[in-house]
Amino acid sequence: MDGNAIIYCEGAFGSPNGKTAHGLVRRTSRYRVLSVVDSGKAGGDAGEILDGRRIQIPVLADVGEAIAEAQERGCRATHLVVGLAPDGGRLGSAARRDLASGIRAGLNVDSGLHDYLSEDAELGALAREHRVALRDVRQPPPRDRLHFFSGKIEEVTSLKVAVLGTDSAVGKRTTAWRLVEALAGAGHATELVGTGQTAWMQGARFGIVLDSLVNDFVSGEIEHAVWSAWKEAAADVIIIEGQGSLMNPAYPGGYEILAAGRPDVVVMQHAPTRRDYDGFPGYPIHPIEKQIQAVELISGKPVVAITLNHEGLDAGKISEACGRLSDRVGLPVVDVLVDGADCLIDALRSHLRKKGVRPVV
Repeated sequence: MDGNAIIYCEGAFGSPNGKTAHGLVRRTSRYRVLSVVDSGKAGGDAGEILDGRRIQIPVLADVGEAIAEAQERGCRATHLVVGLAPDGGRLGSAARRDLASGIRAGLNVDSGLHDYLSEDAELGALAREHRVALRDVRQPPPRDRLHFFSGKIEEVTSLKVAVLGTDSAVGKRTTAWRLVEALAGAGHATELVGTGQTAWMQGARFGIVLDSLVNDFVSGEIEHAVWSAWKEAAADVIIIEGQGSLMNPAYPGGYEILAAGRPDVVVMQHAPTRRDYDGFPGYPIHPIEKQIQAVELISGKPVVAITLNHEGLDAGKISEACGRLSDRVGLPVVDVLVDGADCLIDALRSHLRKKGVRPVV
């Protein structure tokens, strides 16, 4: 673990722009999460707000209160982690002031935004004065360490499963982790290949931050991450986290994942109550049938299951929504946050057998 973390998510916890904070609250092996900062949700429990289950991670009004609350529990905070994921990845002026207060209090700051804190003259000087570190997770490696596509992906014998989606901020990463856990619980050696900053913050051993790379190297870095998970971890199953969606006007992620990661099968995450693409009113989400067709046309591989994002649905309507969607597309549909991901293993069983993947004894 890197340390004890306060997750900064002012104004966004429980919304799509808070997805990094959501991921860290739900799971991370990199930090011990002490609290979340969001004045609008202060007084609540982070797990109860997200998933209806108390997990003893309080949501507090500001950074100062979060530091004091940790001290009262006898657990000194060491890190302030930016849990915001706003459109464009930019840091607002109010957030800069809050991060500065954390730095003055002696906290290291980790950020996955496109605005690099380490290149900010004011915050950099403040960090040096208070002897703390600023870490920009989205900063790409030096060019001489990047990989160009080579074709070595063809060496990989693991079953490769891509978790793609019909939109951005729709729950692909959460579903990917739940699937990793289900497969590991069934005895399969499984690794996640992360493709965004949050997966790294959660402790993924293999991955890239796709949207910070020069385009020429995106395919090669995906290939190298998947190949490394196979070569170094001897993974029988590799789950590849999706990015954006093929038809999202701002985040058309997924093409390189299909082309370079060369998944054997695809699981598709979908939020049936969404009408427009995330953050872009007036841009209607393409029908899920068309999105499935696009994925299968590009990859030549099947979509084997749909995973449901239940935003906007009453708890009593989730099962019904899964059934309707299953009838509509002719595939199994499950909400992994409600029912877990074990049933996805059934959708993968024939593909596991085809690859000769059997549970580890």
